[in-house]
Amino acid sequence: MADKKFLDALSYHADGKPGKIEVVSTKPTQTQFDLALAYSPGVAEPCLKIAENVEDVYKYTAKGNLVAVITNGTAVLGLGDIGPEASKPVMEGKGVLFKIFADIDVFDIELNCKSVDDFVNTVKAMEPTFGGINLEDIKAPESFEIEERLKAELNIPIMHDDQHGTAIISGAGLINALRIIDKKIEDVRLVVNGAGASAIACTKLFVSLGIKKENLVMLDSKGVLRADRTDLDKYKIQFATSRDIHSLEESLVNADVFVGLSKGNILTPDMILSMAGDPIVFAMANPDPEIDYNLAIATRPDLVMATGRSDFPNQVNNVLGFPFIFRGALDVRATAINEEMKLAAVRAIADLALEPVPEVVMMAYNEGNMSFGRNYIIPKPMDPRLLTTVAPAVAKAAMDSGVAKAPITDWEGYKDALRKRLGLDNDFVNRLMTKAKRDPKRVVFAEADNVRILRAAQACVSENIAKPILLGKPEVIQRLLEENAIEIPNVVIIDPRREDESRAIYGQKLFDKRSRKGISFYEAEYQMRNRNYFGAMMVENGDADVFISGLTRSYPLALKPALSCIGRSEGSSIVSGMHIMMSKTGPMFFADTTVHIEYNENELFCMVKDVYKRVKSFQIEPRIALISYSNFGSNTGNSPEMMRKVVERLHIECPEIMVDGEMQPVYAIDGQLRQSLYPFNKLGTKSANTFIFSDLSSGNAAYQLMRTMGGLETIGPVLLGMNKTAHILHHSSNVREILNMVALGVCEAQDRLK
Repeated sequence: MADKKFLDALSYHADGKPGKIEVVSTKPTQTQFDLALAYSPGVAEPCLKIAENVEDVYKYTAKGNLVAVITNGTAVLGLGDIGPEASKPVMEGKGVLFKIFADIDVFDIELNCKSVDDFVNTVKAMEPTFGGINLEDIKAPESFEIEERLKAELNIPIMHDDQHGTAIISGAGLINALRIIDKKIEDVRLVVNGAGASAIACTKLFVSLGIKKENLVMLDSKGVLRADRTDLDKYKIQFATSRDIHSLEESLVNADVFVGLSKGNILTPDMILSMAGDPIVFAMANPDPEIDYNLAIATRPDLVMATGRSDFPNQVNNVLGFPFIFRGALDVRATAINEEMKLAAVRAIADLALEPVPEVVMMAYNEGNMSFGRNYIIPKPMDPRLLTTVAPAVAKAAMDSGVAKAPITDWEGYKDALRKRLGLDNDFVNRLMTKAKRDPKRVVFAEADNVRILRAAQACVSENIAKPILLGKPEVIQRLLEENAIEIPNVVIIDPRREDESRAIYGQKLFDKRSRKGISFYEAEYQMRNRNYFGAMMVENGDADVFISGLTRSYPLALKPALSCIGRSEGSSIVSGMHIMMSKTGPMFFADTTVHIEYNENELFCMVKDVYKRVKSFQIEPRIALISYSNFGSNTGNSPEMMRKVVERLHIECPEIMVDGEMQPVYAIDGQLRQSLYPFNKLGTKSANTFIFSDLSSGNAAYQLMRTMGGLETIGPVLLGMNKTAHILHHSSNVREILNMVALGVCEAQDRLK
């Protein structure tokens, strides 16, 4: 039976459009003329061009950016031979990773053929469609022969990621681990536990890097691969040893490196104690490594260790490699992914770990001093430099080895094009999630009798981004949890009506804060029966870190308790609301979208400064446009005139802020157009990423239209100017949006503690 904490994965895959991917048009299709160009009769023109020169298929079609992720479902994740249909969610997921990390389009293809001949012949017939092929989840030894034959018979890049992905990342880790302990690769003694596709590929790559075959021992489920064994196939026999060694325990005596691609908890403390000084242990079995990380480090403090898990240092994660390897191969139209290209990826990944870590990466992982060393031998998956480091290295290796059909000449231009592909701020949500996981905070949900809130709380625990506190009647919450198969281990449930002592403490605090604003002690204590007041006061009193409400009540009703109990921060003269929209080019920030109906000049000035500080805290440089119906004085009216005065003040008093206006939205977004007509503007040719509105009607309408018509993921509304962390949801927030808000709130609470 499936683990209950992952049951929400079913609704994730089923809700809305089933699955995780779709095909969208990249060209206009609104008119009959558009359709005539897209299909008949206009489509005949590119068809004829390609018929004349088949290489023009890369010019007129999507082939050059299209990869097939192909499997027969015989070795899926840790699930084994579950069949092609059951493997499809995994292949769709691989397609998502290709897209978000390298902007590569994917068709996932699940083949109902287990024989090598059928598989190879089927894939060969599809060569005209794809620019590259990623083989996935095919059992060994068939996977070896399938890849070998396809590489020999096709002229497009092909890689079996299960083999080479792990090999490339662990190879980079091995290079850096040896740098740290100052040992030469040709001298080290290597033990590999596991002899499947990944283990054999890793070992072959390690040999290419300099490991001597006479210095390595490999084991499968039957023991050491010895030359006198008669059951070894041609892939295993190349790593057989003639030494008189029969067990893992014997193999590890004085060994320098252990690489595990087998099963959990088979490596004992005594075994690693028998290894040489400064041992290297790559325990990559998932979900449980061959030895627990903490146990291994406690046993051998001189250890350099990596695992396949994200909650320990030095995660060997294939996503560090395959998206960028295919990106580089596609961009030079390579006819193969050869050893030179794989080794180039290894060295690029290894060398990147030597570079100073950008602040944006340290923020994502909530680490203030991340640098090359025993706990950082491999770059982090969220490092935006991977795309512009690994892809060019692979592309250059393809050119140098003679397999590139479209060589690159302008490398700086190529790197700039790579940055523009994704708009490298577009991993904003991922960075929030990663940072939140580093130090989860206590998040109090005032509306825990709502299924969406409960599902979000469950996701908080399973994602390890927060520690939820649920407010409401325990019997009601428990019933909803059971009815909806939601399991939240060790969750705290509090009914404010039954918390006499806390209500008295919180009531006194509220009275102390509001006694001169018309509230009596009785009223203050009575308000603590209200979950919104109780939850907000938990944060104010330090009993929780983040307050979340608003899903089931109007925004003003949900906001008032937070303002009364927590209030404004000392540095802010106004509280405002901001929405964050996730666009292809990166996050876009809209304010004020929720709080003030109208602003005066001083309030607008203060709000712009608050927005600037908040956007800046995300390690994003704010480019702020004040939005109006007027462009730099072209129209009169109270709103544009007020905005002009605010901009003048900002330019004088806050010259560090990149801001200008007033301007219409088209000029805020289109920097080239703005510069051509208004060359004096302070934003230059850059598009604005932060949009300020003079009244609630404009700001709220703008974000609502973007959210509804643009289909953009949203975070918000984010409250600005509060003394502690509180955020109010909108009625239509789905589970994902609630989770995003929680992650942002946790990161904000982390920053407040600093």
